[in-house]
Amino acid sequence: MYYEHQGPRCRCPHGARCSGVPPHGGLAAAALNSRVRPFPMDAATEAQLRGVGVVTRGLDAHIVTLLSCVHSVLPSPPVVSGHAALSAALLAPPSDGGDRISNLPDKILRDIVSRLPVKDGARTAALSCRWRGVWRSTPLVLTDSDLLPMGSGSGLQVACADAHRVASAVSCILHAHPGPFRSVHLIGSYLGQYPEVLAFWLQLLAAKGVEDLVLVNRPWPLDMPLPRTLFDMATLTRLYLGVFKFPDTTGIRRAVAFPYLRELGLCWVAMLRREDMDFILARSPVLEILCIQGNMLVNHLDLVSRSLRCVQIIEGVDLNVTVKYAPHLERLIIWSSFIQDDLPRLVKIGHAPALSVIGYLEPERHALEIRNTVI
Repeated sequence: MYYEHQGPRCRCPHGARCSGVPPHGGLAAAALNSRVRPFPMDAATEAQLRGVGVVTRGLDAHIVTLLSCVHSVLPSPPVVSGHAALSAALLAPPSDGGDRISNLPDKILRDIVSRLPVKDGARTAALSCRWRGVWRSTPLVLTDSDLLPMGSGSGLQVACADAHRVASAVSCILHAHPGPFRSVHLIGSYLGQYPEVLAFWLQLLAAKGVEDLVLVNRPWPLDMPLPRTLFDMATLTRLYLGVFKFPDTTGIRRAVAFPYLRELGLCWVAMLRREDMDFILARSPVLEILCIQGNMLVNHLDLVSRSLRCVQIIEGVDLNVTVKYAPHLERLIIWSSFIQDDLPRLVKIGHAPALSVIGYLEPERHALEIRNTVI
């Protein structure tokens, strides 16, 4: 769910315009999302899980459900998929035989290349020396699903061999392109099998000024730790993380900040300490949109932010929410909460004078406290 920056509209996690009606079916409905398909668990992963006592029968269905929910929340890539059918009208060549496209200014050519899938954008470098310079000077837009073989499916339906090839290609592209990186969506790799690759990626992304980053791990292990290099990405304007363990912020230098970060999504991200969320909010002075899906381990969310306008919590588990100080918060949306005992969880509203929408609270699961009034 996110506000579009040009207006106060919002989208529900299943892509429809918010109409005041919550989505039906929760996790089960997300698993049927047509955008995602199941993938076969590879033998190595299955053997690893059995070795630690996990019953793997039927586990694929749970993996599909988990990743379906994650993918339904992720923002769409900024370019058309590389697997889409493209067509163009056939025009008669110019009578003088000239190359009209290459005569366009570099700024327009860079804009054209930036809207192509990464494979097609890189191929333009083979046209001429000038085009090679255009690709290298174009802010990179990279979606790793565009690197999958034709017919291999979506970001969920990825065989291990294909995932390894894609990860290798991503490493080459991130290393070869001088930057900056306008948008990078990496959602199809088994990063738990090669954590050093993830560390390498984050170093390059930080060094080359990534602005929009979507990073999702395959679902095992759930506690795949993110390197602390994450905190070096001062150029981020949007960040979505899926199926990771958030790095411990203890000892992080005080100068660390995300001065341009406006949208943050944490999807099934394990946070061991409430202070880690406090750290992010305190160092994101222009953050407007916060999306938390499937909170793990942390059962208290304290909102202290001068900039937040919209908060959405999806599939929250045993989560108490306290809006301590959020003078610009307009919307607090809670989808499909889960309570593991008979005690309702508290949604407490402190200083939030701009708050106009609260939903969707359930009497059996939530208690709403506004100042001294408890509902």
